[in-house]
Amino acid sequence: MVGGSEAPRVPPLDPQVRAAVAAAGSGARQVLLPERLAAWQEADAAARPRPTLDRLRDGGRFEVTELRVPRPGGGGEVTLVSARPAGVREELPLLYYLHGGGMVTGNAWSVLPRLLDGWALPLGLAVVSVEYRLAPRTRFPGAVEDCYAGLVWAAGHASSLGVDARRVVIGGKSAGGGLAAALALLARDRGGPAPAGQLLLSPMLDDRGDTFSSHQMAGHDTWDRTSNATAWQALLGDRYGAADLSPYAAPARATDLSGLPAAYLDVGSAETFRDEAVAYTDAIWRAGGQAELHVWPGACHGFDTLAPRAAVSRDAQDARTRWLRRILQG
Repeated sequence: MVGGSEAPRVPPLDPQVRAAVAAAGSGARQVLLPERLAAWQEADAAARPRPTLDRLRDGGRFEVTELRVPRPGGGGEVTLVSARPAGVREELPLLYYLHGGGMVTGNAWSVLPRLLDGWALPLGLAVVSVEYRLAPRTRFPGAVEDCYAGLVWAAGHASSLGVDARRVVIGGKSAGGGLAAALALLARDRGGPAPAGQLLLSPMLDDRGDTFSSHQMAGHDTWDRTSNATAWQALLGDRYGAADLSPYAAPARATDLSGLPAAYLDVGSAETFRDEAVAYTDAIWRAGGQAELHVWPGACHGFDTLAPRAAVSRDAQDARTRWLRRILQG
């Protein structure tokens, strides 16, 4: 029982995932604290340098372009990285993707190789990856407004992008999954572009950090409640913990989940975000919506990145791909 005298038991890791976490050493379970945030960001930038456009084009297999689109009200520009299989002239479905990194790290370029090989080629789709502004330099609502501005632009310029505006899926992992959920809410409420689906992978949905799994996995998951609290504080500043926080900041705060695009959510059983993802899926169902949920046994946060060849990671990729194919062909 959380809050009792005994610590809650922790679900065991899948053996292949456990081996990958062990091989990664202490780096897999570093805790993000406010006083270490700047150093964390510097280390991440060094560890994940942006691949060049030439590298992303991979010898001509893909067409890759950087686009700069205006933010509303003269607030500068948002960079989008547009990519698609080379030589394909017909309109393609679009995966509009928001990278992970706890709202404080990551970039639009580094996620593309995996997306292009994993989905763009086998499914015949285009990808637009968004370089949204990071916290704490830019606090809420900067990132989600960047994502919305890019989505509105992409939908309005579908022909020039060579994509089908009726077959757009918004998606992301971790912080990007939370942003994708927020973007779906924002687009619905503003009467903006209507995506066909939302792909929410281990989504960062709830700033309150008080679910059972948040307490259960404290000190165990690769991204635990201490790191999560640091990231939310960086994003929200003095709005952190506010009773009336906007659902566009933390989608778990939403009281109306009706009228949203079909959703796919997945999360690990040994993950901090497990219970908030399950609760969000349940809330969509209760609102009469369509959602598919997978809780992968023995999976921690980032399991498929840490152990991409593990059977559970391959199963997760296959399930996501099947869902995408159904949504985009529907």
